[in-house]
Amino acid sequence: MYKLTKNIKIFSFSLMIIGLVGLGYGFYTAPHSIEESKAIVASNSHGEHTSDHSEDINELDHKDDEHSVSHDEHVYHQLSNRPWSALYVAALFFFLISLGTLAFYAIQRASQAGWSPVLYRVMEGITGYLFPGSIIIIIFLILCTLHLNHLFIWMDPDVVEHDKIIKAKSGYLDSQFFIARAIFYLLGWNLYRYFSRKFSIAQDKSKDISNHKKNFKISAGFLAFFIVTESMMSWDWIMSLDPHWFSTLFGWYVFASMFVSGITVIALLTIFLKSQGYLSKVNHNHLHDLAKFMFGVSIFWAYLWFSQFMLIWYANIPEEVTYFITRIEDYSLPFWGMLVTNLIFPFLVLMNSDYKRINWFIVTTGIVILIGHYIDFYNMIMPSTVGDQWYIGVPEIGGILFFGGLFIYIVLNTLTKAPLEPSGDPLFKESEKFVY
Repeated sequence: MYKLTKNIKIFSFSLMIIGLVGLGYGFYTAPHSIEESKAIVASNSHGEHTSDHSEDINELDHKDDEHSVSHDEHVYHQLSNRPWSALYVAALFFFLISLGTLAFYAIQRASQAGWSPVLYRVMEGITGYLFPGSIIIIIFLILCTLHLNHLFIWMDPDVVEHDKIIKAKSGYLDSQFFIARAIFYLLGWNLYRYFSRKFSIAQDKSKDISNHKKNFKISAGFLAFFIVTESMMSWDWIMSLDPHWFSTLFGWYVFASMFVSGITVIALLTIFLKSQGYLSKVNHNHLHDLAKFMFGVSIFWAYLWFSQFMLIWYANIPEEVTYFITRIEDYSLPFWGMLVTNLIFPFLVLMNSDYKRINWFIVTTGIVILIGHYIDFYNMIMPSTVGDQWYIGVPEIGGILFFGGLFIYIVLNTLTKAPLEPSGDPLFKESEKFVY
């Protein structure tokens, strides 16, 4: 059984406290009036860039008779959105790490994989964050529907009334329907996690493999449910932030990002537990396979990124390319930089088979991948909510620290609830002897 040390508790709670202070500072310093936002813009070091961009926006505003919101009010909403967006990016990022791990776990169960059973409890520990993460997400989305922020512009009746495109989607983009769908997704994912974990622990004490068979069946069913609801979740929670834009690849793109992040955390947590004297039956062959998945899914992510970008850019349809123009012009460093962290670096480091067996190579690459995919979600969300009024500062770092600390505590605490070796699994012996 894993034991949660006092130092880990102190560390995780320290991160949460510092993170809360950072988030609180973000909300405190956010503008509470248009006059305050104008003062912030005037004192911003990027004032020259903002001014040029403002002229472009104002010119477009004059041409658009249906634009009912002044530019100053628009900038005010962007600045007031920043702490909310910082909180949302971090909350969603760590929640999707847990969900990506759950999908990987279900694939192992449904495919009857022989190499991975020694890692089941590690995966179950990471998915322990799913339920508290779900509560945070649903509360946040409900607060959005109560108009405490302006992240989802389609929730504003005035915007809908004067926007033909959003109005045409109002049957789907409806606040009550939005929350109902979110509850449906979260309920399905959490029910699978609950029963799968229950059957997994019960199998340790069982004299037959009935619980193993149940896990196989519900995992296969869950994957069918997941592939649909994950895509819909990505449309609802991320793509609808920019309701004029859409991509048929977006669900897969979000999946690839959270999937590789989940696998990376599995590898990092496994290495940490081994360094503490646990998981003695996990060998370098298991780590090699995890690193191989990190390598392969990173390339899969890059394939989807390029496909989405290239097809939209080549078609040059105005309502589609605006998504990338905004990110290339206003977010050029994170937009292009994430290609280095999410593709080039892991590709060069993990391409060598021997490096996939060296712990510090895996840890270094894993940290870079996680940073890169946080930036990926940052790129998905921030341009639609804060526009060019962005930078990574106190609220963004505070969000990462708070949810990182919460994630570490919940995951490691979950590991203390059951033996780290699922000894009753019929494939455990095969996994123990696994050689690549």
